[in-house]
Amino acid sequence: MSEPSDSAASSPDTEDVTPAKPGPIRRLYDWVLSWAESPYGTLALFLLAVAESSFFPIPPDVLLIALGVAIPANAFRYAAVCTLGSVIGGVIGYYLGFAMWASVEPLVIPTLFSAEKFAKVTGLYAEWDVWIVFTAGFTPIPYKLFTIAGGVAKINLAAFIATSLVGRASRFFLVALVIRRYGDLARDLIDRYFNLVTLAFTILLIGAFLLLKVVLH
Repeated sequence: MSEPSDSAASSPDTEDVTPAKPGPIRRLYDWVLSWAESPYGTLALFLLAVAESSFFPIPPDVLLIALGVAIPANAFRYAAVCTLGSVIGGVIGYYLGFAMWASVEPLVIPTLFSAEKFAKVTGLYAEWDVWIVFTAGFTPIPYKLFTIAGGVAKINLAAFIATSLVGRASRFFLVALVIRRYGDLARDLIDRYFNLVTLAFTILLIGAFLLLKVVLH
């Protein structure tokens, strides 16, 4: 009996199908999630939280959720690390506005914020004092805008730290509580409905900026 021909071996029925390459957002999600099993995952979360509170545009919630979903038992520990880093970053942002505003203003305005919006945020401190820091720390409103403006307005530093701690902890520990309670379910939903999750996150992000626009109107 003759040997099977090469053409038969490479017929469409037996040909391997190469899986579709994941998109850039999905690859970024998988990369972030891989930090959960890395000894540097907690450090990365801390540094991201520090940077986001003073100048970096990406919120730490993404990494907090990724790490927490991967290991729900550590969710509260990640929330504590995120809170500490965020408050430290907030103090850095405060210092930039308090002592170095003349030097950093050209880097901040209009690159990060418009002069008009920044002036309105500074004015909010005259009306609400440090209580506005809690609102910025808990809600999706860009926290860094209020940390820098708080320094420019020269509000009380101790009160700034206290309200930042309460606001940031309330936000991050609420996320951790949901992850701890529904961690496995949350991970399955993200893996199964990733595109819908990213769409929902985008809608929430847009909503946050619209809320900021209303507040500063």
